[in-house]
Amino acid sequence: MVYGIIKLLNFAHGDIYMAGAFICFAVFGALSVVVGGPVSLVLALLAAMIFCALLGFLVQRVAYKPLFDAPRLSLLITAVGVSLVINNTVMIQTNSRFLFFTSGLDNTSGIKFGENITVTYIQIVLVLITAALMIGLTLFISKTMWGKAMRAISLDKDTCRLMGINVNKVIGLTFMIGSALAAVAGSMACVYYSNVHFFMGYIIGLKAFTAAVIGGIGSLPGAMLGGLLLGLLEAVGTQRLGSEWKDVFAFGILIVMLIFRPNGLLGKTEIERM
Repeated sequence: MVYGIIKLLNFAHGDIYMAGAFICFAVFGALSVVVGGPVSLVLALLAAMIFCALLGFLVQRVAYKPLFDAPRLSLLITAVGVSLVINNTVMIQTNSRFLFFTSGLDNTSGIKFGENITVTYIQIVLVLITAALMIGLTLFISKTMWGKAMRAISLDKDTCRLMGINVNKVIGLTFMIGSALAAVAGSMACVYYSNVHFFMGYIIGLKAFTAAVIGGIGSLPGAMLGGLLLGLLEAVGTQRLGSEWKDVFAFGILIVMLIFRPNGLLGKTEIERM
């Protein structure tokens, strides 16, 4: 979404994902004493979404907005700087420690396929949540006036200003939605793995970029398709080569895609009229 509007590879997105995981961890830990159960998880998820939406808006307003008309390299360097600021802030607050907790959910029971494959109920819930968010986001982009404004800005920002569209407001909303979705992903990872750490957003951010390249940067269904394919290919590579080669395998796929199909599976060639 962000790249489609302002052509920015937001490298801070992985760190917002990490911040969402920490907020979910903190709120869930506080509420589990009082409320407990799935209710505390839902409230923790909502708290993470609100916090990260505000964080994304603040980052856009303070760091990115003054550079919208600057060369793209300036925005890219700023994104790296924002990523380092968020990452190191959390690192200082946690003393670089891994934080573990018990969610109280059953991570073992599920549906068995044969003798060696088990899909847990938590995994099924995570997939259903992801699919629901993807469908809702696609409908929002394609059917609502805000979504139409986003698509219009991605085509011609200056003309949208002349037509009366508040470009900065729409860009701010885009950052808020993207950051809230990152919080959902971070919260789900927090609950599923039952641990958080300050470096968890780095590799995820790079793999999110890889998934976007595989599916086609700028395509929402393509990003989700790329993520699924990357996960499956990583699983196959891990089985064949060993878990220590997982990241090498993932970024090797990225290099191959950039060489042979740089537009991705669902991406389109952009034509710029001079």
